[in-house]
Amino acid sequence: MSPGVRRLVRPTTPLAETALLTNTADEPTLAAELRSELATADHVDLLCAFIRWHGVRVLVDELTLLKERGVPFRVITTTYRGATERRAVDELVRRFGADVRICFEDQSTKLHAKAWLFRRDSGFDTGYVGSSNLSKSALVDGLEWNVRISSVATPTLVRKFEATFETYWNSRDFRVYDPERDAATLDAALNAESGSGSPTIMLSGLEVRPRPHQERILEALDSERLVHGRYRNLVVAATGTGKTVVAALDYRRLGGSLLFVAHRREILEQALRTYREVLGDGTFGQLMVGGEVPTDSRHVFASIQSLRGLVDLPAYDVVVIDEFHHAEAASYRTLLARLDARELLGLTATPERADGVDVREEFFDGRTAVELGLVDSLEQDLLCPFHYFGVSDNTDLTELEWSRGAYDASGLSNLYTGNDARTLLVLRALRDRVTDVGRMRALGFCVSVEHAEYMARKFSEANIPARVVTGETRPHERSAAAADLRTGTVKCLFTVDLFNEGVDLPTVDTLLLLRPTQSATIFLQQLGRGLRRAPGKAVLTVLDFIGQHRREYRFDARYRALTGSTRQQLLRDIEQGFPYLPAGSQLVLDRVAREVVLANVRQGLTGRHAALVADVRSHGDLTLRGYLSRSGRELSEVYARAGSSWTRVRREAGFATLPSGPGEDALLKRIRSFSHVDDPARAELYTRLLAADGPDYEELAESDQVFARMLVYNVWSNRVGLSSFQDGLDALRSCPAVGAELAELMAITADRARHVPVPVGVEGVSLLSHASYRREEILTGIGWSTWDRKPHGQAGGVVYSEATNVDALLVTLRKEDRDFAPSTRYRDYPISADLFHWESQNSTTVDSAPGQRYTQGTSRVLLFVRVTREDELGSAPYLCLGEVFHVQHQGERPISITWRLNRPMPQDLLSQGSVEAG
Repeated sequence: MSPGVRRLVRPTTPLAETALLTNTADEPTLAAELRSELATADHVDLLCAFIRWHGVRVLVDELTLLKERGVPFRVITTTYRGATERRAVDELVRRFGADVRICFEDQSTKLHAKAWLFRRDSGFDTGYVGSSNLSKSALVDGLEWNVRISSVATPTLVRKFEATFETYWNSRDFRVYDPERDAATLDAALNAESGSGSPTIMLSGLEVRPRPHQERILEALDSERLVHGRYRNLVVAATGTGKTVVAALDYRRLGGSLLFVAHRREILEQALRTYREVLGDGTFGQLMVGGEVPTDSRHVFASIQSLRGLVDLPAYDVVVIDEFHHAEAASYRTLLARLDARELLGLTATPERADGVDVREEFFDGRTAVELGLVDSLEQDLLCPFHYFGVSDNTDLTELEWSRGAYDASGLSNLYTGNDARTLLVLRALRDRVTDVGRMRALGFCVSVEHAEYMARKFSEANIPARVVTGETRPHERSAAAADLRTGTVKCLFTVDLFNEGVDLPTVDTLLLLRPTQSATIFLQQLGRGLRRAPGKAVLTVLDFIGQHRREYRFDARYRALTGSTRQQLLRDIEQGFPYLPAGSQLVLDRVAREVVLANVRQGLTGRHAALVADVRSHGDLTLRGYLSRSGRELSEVYARAGSSWTRVRREAGFATLPSGPGEDALLKRIRSFSHVDDPARAELYTRLLAADGPDYEELAESDQVFARMLVYNVWSNRVGLSSFQDGLDALRSCPAVGAELAELMAITADRARHVPVPVGVEGVSLLSHASYRREEILTGIGWSTWDRKPHGQAGGVVYSEATNVDALLVTLRKEDRDFAPSTRYRDYPISADLFHWESQNSTTVDSAPGQRYTQGTSRVLLFVRVTREDELGSAPYLCLGEVFHVQHQGERPISITWRLNRPMPQDLLSQGSVEAG
């Protein structure tokens, strides 16, 4: 061997094989294997929670050679617990040429992964996934376990590694690290994480960026203002989700004068610090509280008390009111009446007050601009995980009176109050499930004051100190009871109302659901009383006591709210033991409870139409919007059954409708195919085309003719029975009930739009980015479907329209819906809000006509994405993401392409579709 030529040492494990390395005496250390892997790799990725110099120095020679060979080396790490050493990171960048990205905020991500990926031009990629960080103990002498993966033996795992790493690499949580620029920032973050940093609050120097859930809130506020013209908006999200940060980020976009109102100095001081951090301006804003008077009234953080006596209240561009549920108080009502603001933003965790008043109805026309859901909050690690136990309590509710969607309250109270056998079962379940009853902080939800008093007495007799708190309890007694629960003097508070006003109880770690609650809203409100995070609180324990119910009672609503599942998925979830829950949460039904719930959900799937008709009848003669609001049902429940329609339900319930027309039955069955229409312009045009006096097809402008074709093909994709597009419009207009229902349905769906639709900017294409479309509308909208070429039967994921030179890519992210199918999961996926990984059809080569269009940019490419093939209303619509542009490609048959989106995708789709969510 020539001097200076390094001999390559192959890894002990052949490149095509897998292995488990445990750092035992009779097998190579992980460090030894990494050295040999580094010597032959053509691209290296490292994902590591923390990095220390002792770990780096054992790989110095190999990392030096890696740099000399010009091998790309990417590193992702964090400041987790302050364990990373800046010297190690600096050396990786300066000495070894690594590209390093760091998460500086522990709250933004919970990265604990440790993994290497070695890619080779030969295709023999390898990786290591396990417990080893880049430290001496991890690589050399620690008791660490690491699994070796291979593109030959475990191709799916390697694909997932690649996809997940790319997603992290392009995430805004991980920021490019430059030692010259960021050393002080890294030191400060490491010191803060290790507890050795200064407690002084100062500007971090980092740009404050919204977390995913905050981005969704900001997008919803954009939609309320730009799409719906609403400038008084309420944001509902649990405490601890960063509502003040959202308000500051929102203000950063809006600008102008600002008034921020709260009722306590502490809230105002924290809000002022938050705005200064978000705006990067340490002098922004002044306080107006406790006698302090601002010298400049442009940006004021004021207490409601200080504003009360202000004679002249300036007009403000933006007014933010924190804890808006206080707005029913006289001082807040007076302030709101005096305010002259371009934008009013209310923030609250609890829009419903204990006195029954809902600020949404009073100040926001019954609307919530955006409400952060339970599943979203748990998946973002914003709330405490829950362990829910469904416990059979052997009570028979089948003979109780049922009226307007609920049991008779007095009948329930009589059944539960004095039921010592049930109470003994409750106590037994409590001691069986709760680690230490003597240290718990519990809330018990009862059906009546009598029931609550009975339960408190029985618990106290069982040496579990308990008290009763209801809406009738005087404020000072409520506060005292809450204080006793916090200190542990009382172990359980029994209540009838939601216990949600004026009392902060984040330490609650146990909930007893002692009454049947069919409303998903109330169920989630009850659950929310225990989901606040608190020091030393690892999990919320929920005991839900389940009896034998009437056929009208429904379990599906609560479990769908807990899981985010559709009805069909929920049935599978129950049968499989709820495998798809946010990390840390569990949902367990005992044997009898599981049988009861399964039977109830199955019955709901088979007999739901009759139940819906009965429920509509019981609520009286209402519009569709009125019924949904009054009953708490979802639109999907009205249209869940194939062929169902609001007109048919009303007729069967005995209510009048508009007259029927020829062919009405077939048309009513197609109404639910318009439940996706979410841009007001399309809803308005479709409605105008449906009107009896609507324009003829030939009279329409060319762009409107496209929408007329979309409307007709969405009803008749196979065009059977029609002689022209005008014929289709006439058929729809001849059925007044169909037109009226479609108009009402689309008014509801467009009113709920949470995205801002914008024209895609392609000549001859009237589609809007961030609007939802069915396949028939897409093919017609890009000019592929004409009278001579109908959309029916075109099922491919790629469609090229010669008329507009548009390639439409129709992507379903989860090829097998909720079934975990790793072999197909990592082909098409969002890398970030701006980048999308896509694979062509298997037969496509780079030199083929489609391949040339994709890679050379000779056509306009539009991307349409949906998460699953089916939703509760049948075939799921696609969300138009707009035009995309080629960034890079690899291979062929299929070609793997990274596209750059012209417009960032909405955060809700990114969260659902990312590899991290998969």
